Order: sequence, then structure tokens, then C-alpha cells
Amino acid sequence: MSRKLSLSSSLPSKKQTGSVEFQISHLTNRVLTLTDHLKLHNKDYSSQRGLWKILGKRKRLLNYLSQTNLTSYENVINKLSIRKLKNR
Repeated sequence: MSRKLSLSSSLPSKKQTGSVEFQISHLTNRVLTLTDHLKLHNKDYSSQRGLWKILGKRKRLLNYLSQTNLTSYENVINKLSIRKLKNR
């Protein structure tokens, strides 16, 4: 039932847990687990607020990555199968 996504194949070592790519993949895993939880407990507003906060942080990290390293951004988007950011 749980889907875990990983970018471990693209990262050279596990010591790079502070990298933007790892943080995005970790946040994506947390989003997937929280959405599964909210499917069962749809009135859990505390978890819903936590999900919004995680999504906001992931969005900010994706925005930073798209501005600094576009090829890495596209690789992360394709591997994690998440939508691209909207242009303003």
C-alpha cells in the first residue's frame, strides 16, 4: 500500500542528506504517506495542515532548484513523477 520513491541511484552517497534533491524526495515520501492517511481519516485537520506545510516547503525547494540547476530539476521531476511548477 505504501509507495516509497528514492533518488538513491542518482546520489553518490548517503552522506548527502542535505542536498536539495534528497530533501525533495524525502518530502515526496512524506506527502504520499500523509495522503494515504488522509484517505482513511478525512477529518484529521492537523494532518491536513501538516500536509500543506510539507507541500509548501517542497514547492519552495523545487523553485530554488529550478532557478539554480535546471537539468537537476527536470531529473527530479521526472523520477518522482510530480508536476512542474507553474510560471507566473
